[in-house]
Amino acid sequence: MRLFKIFSVIVVLLVGAYALSMYYFVEENKNFQIEKEIDYPVDKVFHQFNNLQNFTRWNNFFTSSPSIDIDYYTPYEGNGSAISYIDPKNDTDGEMFIRYENNNQTLRYQLFEDKNENPTLVDVKFKAISPEKTKITWYVHTPKLPVLRRVENFWTEDRFADNIDKSMVNLKNVLGNKVEKDNQLAAIKYDSLMVEKDEEIVLLGINVSASNKKDALYKNIVMNYNKVYNYVSMDLGKRDDEFGFPVLITDADNYKDKEVSYFMGIPLSKKIGITDNNFSFRSVSPTQNYVMYYKGSYAGRVRAIQQLIQKAKKDQMRFGDIRQVFIERPMEDQDVNMKLSLSVYK
Repeated sequence: MRLFKIFSVIVVLLVGAYALSMYYFVEENKNFQIEKEIDYPVDKVFHQFNNLQNFTRWNNFFTSSPSIDIDYYTPYEGNGSAISYIDPKNDTDGEMFIRYENNNQTLRYQLFEDKNENPTLVDVKFKAISPEKTKITWYVHTPKLPVLRRVENFWTEDRFADNIDKSMVNLKNVLGNKVEKDNQLAAIKYDSLMVEKDEEIVLLGINVSASNKKDALYKNIVMNYNKVYNYVSMDLGKRDDEFGFPVLITDADNYKDKEVSYFMGIPLSKKIGITDNNFSFRSVSPTQNYVMYYKGSYAGRVRAIQQLIQKAKKDQMRFGDIRQVFIERPMEDQDVNMKLSLSVYK
């Protein structure tokens, strides 16, 4: 019993010493700032921060856990937008709000973590250093912690900085894909025949045979595009900025046939494991192509294809498959916007 009393006194003294040291030598909250630069225009960067659906797709806090579940609340973007999240695997939950917005300049986030009624406040300022470069500054104000928990303030800034470092890598990848698509759209010259070289691509898609009567082929293309898109986006969890434009591969001159066989696929960065036997990967080797951009009815593409074939024959080039790259997703009863690429070789 005496030993127990002595032990209890020692514990009380240690706890007291710890509490006093936390009270006098450790701040009850943390204030710090972190600066980063990114090689993209301020308007494109800002949109990734003020739209919380975009924000959670690259911010490491949300992307690092496969078990996190997020709910989004209107207006989804800008002042007043909000999310709530729960991560059962890591036993954490919280809510996040945008409380202030000054377009392309400032945002204020309010984050409630777990059962803490006091929020973390994060002001993010954006400054255009040049037309193609933006400086981002985070001003972080953490909530007050009780004395016995103040030790957490020793690693709060490091944890926040590490999350930003990883998030910036993700953000660069997201913006890189978006800018590449925007640049492709801006560079389009319709009905002009060009020569291009394509690098190797990996497509995940589906092999199809369909009737070539009237609008039957295009309706079949739309249906199978939706199948592939839904599988990639929903079953595989890929986001639009993680893959390229849909590609249809078929024989160059089969537009004359009663039945057309084609492969409809979506470009991915690499092959991954899939469990649905309806889908398969197809690797396309680097090729030289005669290219033409076309916009109009799907049936009207035939004239552009004929021009590409005629050019190949005139240049005494052999030709293989033709790729129909849908710059805008194919939809029933709407014109198509596509890039036609005929692979050619000696």
